[in-house]
Amino acid sequence: VSEVPSRRSRWTAVLRRWPAALAVGLLAVTTAGGSSAGGVTALAEVLPLLSLLYLVVAKIQRRGASWPVLLILVVLYLVLRVLDVVAVPAVFAAVALAVMVWGAVDGDLRRSGAFQVQALGMIGFGALALAALVVEPDLGRYLVAAGWFLHGLWDFVHLRRDTVVSRSYAELCCVLDVLIAAQLVFLA
Repeated sequence: VSEVPSRRSRWTAVLRRWPAALAVGLLAVTTAGGSSAGGVTALAEVLPLLSLLYLVVAKIQRRGASWPVLLILVVLYLVLRVLDVVAVPAVFAAVALAVMVWGAVDGDLRRSGAFQVQALGMIGFGALALAALVVEPDLGRYLVAAGWFLHGLWDFVHLRRDTVVSRSYAELCCVLDVLIAAQLVFLA
């Protein structure tokens, strides 16, 4: 005899998956205009932010800082976009470079496997985002989609290995990144 799950156990299951549910909700907010030229540019600019978060959290070795670091980076991104004074990718590249230099000076770049991997991820995702910003717009959209999809896989690996960032952040980012990549490819 199979038991029907109680209402309480269903809610418990949903609450355990709150990061994935939040990701779906955030996608609903970003769907409008996400595949327009301006939306693709914004998504290309945000892609390095995701890798920068991993780099910073790996450097400070505080997984619990994932959400506060995200908040700081999102606020920085929004302020830079509103002020329109400095190119957003240049600021994120400068911050990433500063964190990598800090890691090199501290010796983390030589000895910390996690920090080395995050530095390589920052370089790779940053290069992909930069390429997406300078190529023809249709190709750029597919490069941005590839970047978001690959970052979703990056998040999934970190979620499964339970490493670098908090599990809740990795779950949210994994689901959101893959959904945004699909939006870029299929809703264009």
